[in-house]
Amino acid sequence: MFLSFLSPLPVLETERLILRPLRMADAKDLFAYAQDPQVSRHVLWHAHTSISHSRQFIREVRRQYRSGFPSSFAIEWKAEKKMIGTIGYMWINPDFHSCEIGYSLSRAYWNRGIMTEALKEVIRYTFETMRINRIEAMYEVDNPASGRVMEKAGMRYEGTLKQRVRNKGHYSDVRMYAILAEEFKSAKEHVS
Repeated sequence: MFLSFLSPLPVLETERLILRPLRMADAKDLFAYAQDPQVSRHVLWHAHTSISHSRQFIREVRRQYRSGFPSSFAIEWKAEKKMIGTIGYMWINPDFHSCEIGYSLSRAYWNRGIMTEALKEVIRYTFETMRINRIEAMYEVDNPASGRVMEKAGMRYEGTLKQRVRNKGHYSDVRMYAILAEEFKSAKEHVS
């Protein structure tokens, strides 16, 4: 039911960004930031070691698109027509009407509110179009900037999960954030 909204993946637009399916032509832009160990430090993938690695990543994402599986949007910076990150669905549970969102962004674009802008748009799309009830996101405790992104997007801290993920050879504690459809609707009504 929900996955039909992801195949094909829609194109979403904000003031500064276009969220769209990844293309093979994005490989150079992807490699430019995915090779940075600071960018890959808190995500579950390793820094890309070659442009071939980035091409393989894009091929895998495009396979997920064709299969209708949850996957990621490319984050395109409108001003430069350049892919600068990804944001998307880690999983979707149709039985519980819930999903998890994850993201990564080129270090050159950190601290500009870009990821908050992207996350707000994906949250909006997910609630308004897919009729999901709960959206989750989590971050490793030593990456508090990601928590600030979640808070600015309207998500609330729910707790710390001890050694929830194994990342690059070690177990990491994560902080869980979530937002419910009713909270999103209420916040939207207060802004209108």
